[in-house]
Amino acid sequence: MESYKLEDMVRGWFIGNFTPSLHQTNDVEVAIQKYKAGDYENAHFHKIATEYTAIVMGEVEMNGKKYEAGDIIIMRPNQTTDLKAISDAICVVVKIPGANNDKYLSE
Repeated sequence: MESYKLEDMVRGWFIGNFTPSLHQTNDVEVAIQKYKAGDYENAHFHKIATEYTAIVMGEVEMNGKKYEAGDIIIMRPNQTTDLKAISDAICVVVKIPGANNDKYLSE
């Protein structure tokens, strides 16, 4: 049995083509991301990957719409989203495929 710490991973990404990674692959990326109330991620999109975000705890706002624990949001290629943490929040994010350099900031 092996054991690791989430805080040692790159922004919570523990599966994907990252260093460190528990399983290096370009097939998928998986992260558990923790946010403090007020944290903000700039608007971005992916040209290749579909991104699935499950809100595990707290409340966030994406594209001006509020989501809470239990909600799952799907962002398909070329759809833009930002993220603002309304409260402390935890999200599980899965990107398929785990395409390298597939994050584009929106204007």
